Amino acid sequence: MENFVAIDFETANFKRSSVCSVGIVRVENGQVVDRCYELIRPYPNYYNALNISVHGLRTSDTDSADDFPSVWARIAPHLGDHLPLVAHNSPFDESCLKAVFEVYHMPYPGYEFHCTCRAARRFFGRTLPDHKLHTVAAQCGYDLRRHHHALADAEACAAIALKIL
Repeated sequence: MENFVAIDFETANFKRSSVCSVGIVRVENGQVVDRCYELIRPYPNYYNALNISVHGLRTSDTDSADDFPSVWARIAPHLGDHLPLVAHNSPFDESCLKAVFEVYHMPYPGYEFHCTCRAARRFFGRTLPDHKLHTVAAQCGYDLRRHHHALADAEACAAIALKIL
């Protein structure tokens, strides 16, 4: 796959609509041509301790951030014209996107998603100890140093997709 947008969301709590950050990496003709990272004021706007322990974001980081519709208005142009979206464990990211569109009564455009986690299971099989993002990224030659930062995870996902999709 040479043309796609890698996307990653982090959530504030266990509600899929509580996206608090998004990272995207647009790839055209096999080259990264655009990156974008935004903090988002989550809905509902509270943070679970477990989520904080994963990504380190807190209420104080997103209190002055825009809500999802405002952020998405800035993000959408970065998605290119009908490019497929790629995520590691895409069911999570796709469900977050659908949930937040629903919460804000926004019409969902029906994005096409591809999953690098599923692809890694097929491609690497049992040669890896697991198929987590950092493990697969390392196998594909990408050093994921800021795991659970939405942009870093999207960059890792893009690197994986370029190798195995």
